[in-house]
Amino acid sequence: MSLKQNKVLSLLGIAMRGRNLVSGEFQTLEAVKNASAMLVIIAEDASANTKKMFTDKGRFYGVPVREYGSKEELGKAIGKDMRSSLGICDAGLAEALIRQMECENGGKHGEN
Repeated sequence: MSLKQNKVLSLLGIAMRGRNLVSGEFQTLEAVKNASAMLVIIAEDASANTKKMFTDKGRFYGVPVREYGSKEELGKAIGKDMRSSLGICDAGLAEALIRQMECENGGKHGEN
């Protein structure tokens, strides 16, 4: 795990401690539907169905969706078991996470 990856994961930990994050498919989907999620992060090793569902819902509700890390890494970053999806419910943290992930990708967008 690189230092840059640690920054994204530590931002997720900050979001969790600040109660600005929901995790798991049901809670993340609810946050997208009720417009409290500003960003959805899906684990790279999530199922194709999960990726498609969140990509489609994100596009429909206007919520950016990014793939990042493994289920294990995402869960560990927020102090939980494996998680395939996270919803960030703070605009500032969502923007910081998107910027950091884009820096890691060399400016490429992996969005919905």
